[in-house]
Amino acid sequence: MARNPRRDLLAGLTVAIVALPLALGFGVSSGLGAAAGLATAVVAGALAALFGGSNLQVSGPTGAMTVVLVPIVAQYGPGGVLTVGLMAGVLLIALALLKAGRYMRYIPAPVVEGFTLGIACVIGLQQIPNALGVAKPEGDKVLVVTWRAIEEFVKAPNWTAVILALAVAAVMLLGARWRPTIPFSIVAVIAATLASQLFHLDAAKPIGDLPSGLPAPSLAFLDLSALGSLLAPAVAVAALAALESLLSATVADGMTVGQQHDPDKELFGQGIANLAAPLFGGVPATAAIARTAVNVRTGAGSRLAALSHAAVLAVIVFAAAPLVSKIPLAALAGVLLATAIRMVEVGALRAMARATRSDAIVLVLTAVATLALDLVYAVIIGLVVAGALALRAVANQARMDQVDFRPDLPGEHSDEEHALLAEHIVAYRIDGPLFFAGAHRFLLELSEVADVRVVILRMSRISTMDATGALVLKDAVEKLNRRGIAVMTSGIRPGQRQALQSVGALDLLQREGREYATTPEAIAGARAHLHQAGLLPAAPVTEEASR
Repeated sequence: MARNPRRDLLAGLTVAIVALPLALGFGVSSGLGAAAGLATAVVAGALAALFGGSNLQVSGPTGAMTVVLVPIVAQYGPGGVLTVGLMAGVLLIALALLKAGRYMRYIPAPVVEGFTLGIACVIGLQQIPNALGVAKPEGDKVLVVTWRAIEEFVKAPNWTAVILALAVAAVMLLGARWRPTIPFSIVAVIAATLASQLFHLDAAKPIGDLPSGLPAPSLAFLDLSALGSLLAPAVAVAALAALESLLSATVADGMTVGQQHDPDKELFGQGIANLAAPLFGGVPATAAIARTAVNVRTGAGSRLAALSHAAVLAVIVFAAAPLVSKIPLAALAGVLLATAIRMVEVGALRAMARATRSDAIVLVLTAVATLALDLVYAVIIGLVVAGALALRAVANQARMDQVDFRPDLPGEHSDEEHALLAEHIVAYRIDGPLFFAGAHRFLLELSEVADVRVVILRMSRISTMDATGALVLKDAVEKLNRRGIAVMTSGIRPGQRQALQSVGALDLLQREGREYATTPEAIAGARAHLHQAGLLPAAPVTEEASR
């Protein structure tokens, strides 16, 4: 994409207009206030653009991060959140140095979709107190807080706040369908603020005073004695920042031609941004998918767009703080309600749910866990369940088929010999992986072998074998041996030998001289064993052989 500074500046201005109400709203929702949201958008937005691994990312406060921060604020206070942000920055830089960014691509799509659906539900529920015009009740569980807010509203209804919130949300949702290029969020917020001032709507509580500028950087919030207790929240914040930022960068790459992000550099940029934002009173930041999408759609082609977005917000902080302070909280709640609704892509969810039953289970479970627990636990649960279902699917692909001897093939036997062999020998070809997820099924199948003297295991098509698979194979051989059934193997691959050797299975087979390179050799060994046992007549001695 060719550089076009004018287009980048225009894209940055557009993103700033979209980002302003979101930064204010997410700052308020996090519990640190609108000023914290603005500081994050300015500081983190600029630094992530400078040091990140994507030319198109726009970073700042996000709904997903707000969901994580609310319980941290409730338990540790504002200072704890700033400390968590600082620690998360260090962890993100460590992940970047460890080259961990490339592994984020292995997160299954149902986990991402369920995660997004759960976040959208939580963001929407978090806006209920401001949308109803009631003080936010105590608690860190969004469902509990929402229920208490509804109870407060029933006691003293505030219809002014409800109408403002619903009107702003409706303007955003309907306007986006009518004219997608117009930033209806800022239009709706300006209209709600003017209505509140002109009609003296006292029930519409405003944001309140904002500082006319960024505070001086400070570490006064840092309490070294609390670092140990804040480590777990910091890990959660860092994990979420990494997940959302790399997901956003992938989405941005898919919307353009010729753009490719560097995942490890992106983690480094987010780490620098999160190290700096708390010094100015900002909350932990991450890349914002919605703002990044607006940036791409308005023609951004370089980092200049994200930098100019941060610069415009900085000018607003310095020049328009008195005006911004009059925005009703209910209007910001409406913005975030509409944002939550637009996060849910019904078509994608329907397609994912219809793909397979496993995908549907992972999606629903991740969404419910996000709503009931927290985001990091939800992702972990989703990954564990998705992994378990994937292992089950892979294990079910493995099979063990009985192989019929075909005398018409070279190296096999005559019709008479085939009739004798069929009475005493059975051969199995094992296809696919032989590992912990499905190995015991083979033990059960082999244990049911009856009326034979020799079992031949053709192992050349085993794709994977772990210690469990090797141990199960050894147990099967020992069980069959105790029943007087000899076990021959053929085609053991070099990659399988270590696992077999580690559990003693290879020694067991080699000690009896029953490991062969090829199946014809194993059949010859089986015939020799039957001859020795007197179960197969010796071949006729020809005149040439007697000489």
